[in-house]
Amino acid sequence: MPRILMISGHPDLSRSHTNQRIIANTQAALPEMTVRCLEQLYPDGVIDMAAEQAALLAADVVVLQFPFYWYSVPALLKKWLDEVLSYGFAYGSEGTKLQGKTLQLSLTIGGPAEAYTALGYNHFSIEQLLRPLEQTSYLTGMHYAPPVFSHGMIYIPGVYNSLELVQARADDHAQRLVTQLQKLPARQ
Repeated sequence: MPRILMISGHPDLSRSHTNQRIIANTQAALPEMTVRCLEQLYPDGVIDMAAEQAALLAADVVVLQFPFYWYSVPALLKKWLDEVLSYGFAYGSEGTKLQGKTLQLSLTIGGPAEAYTALGYNHFSIEQLLRPLEQTSYLTGMHYAPPVFSHGMIYIPGVYNSLELVQARADDHAQRLVTQLQKLPARQ
């Protein structure tokens, strides 16, 4: 089994109905997985680059778990990417520390699947919108695993979805993620 590091990029995990459940279910199925919740570790936004890089070095697989915000990652996760995947560590002539590891994206999407089509509300597929993260994987020498994502993951009481529905979707998401992670090699 590969050594798995999950980076939670949710800005307020305690209020999440889905990301919190996905993390808990995945960790229950894979108790050896390490989880780093950025909003809990860095409430002031000051990231300990050395600690984060050490965590990356100890992993074979890096899972980025996040809600899809404005067609990207939440702000603190973006800051983490910008600072931790630094020149000389993750890329550049001597930046080879992540080569051979696997990047696994796991994200929740509020809108329905049909909104993410050429003729839909958002005009692009999720895969197209994730291209910058896919390219980040390639630039750092990581293997890009097919992303695991779920649509309709927002719950607004009395307005949109039921709590039971989004929790069931989160449970399904976690199971799909676990299944995919169990198939990954320790290091490619």
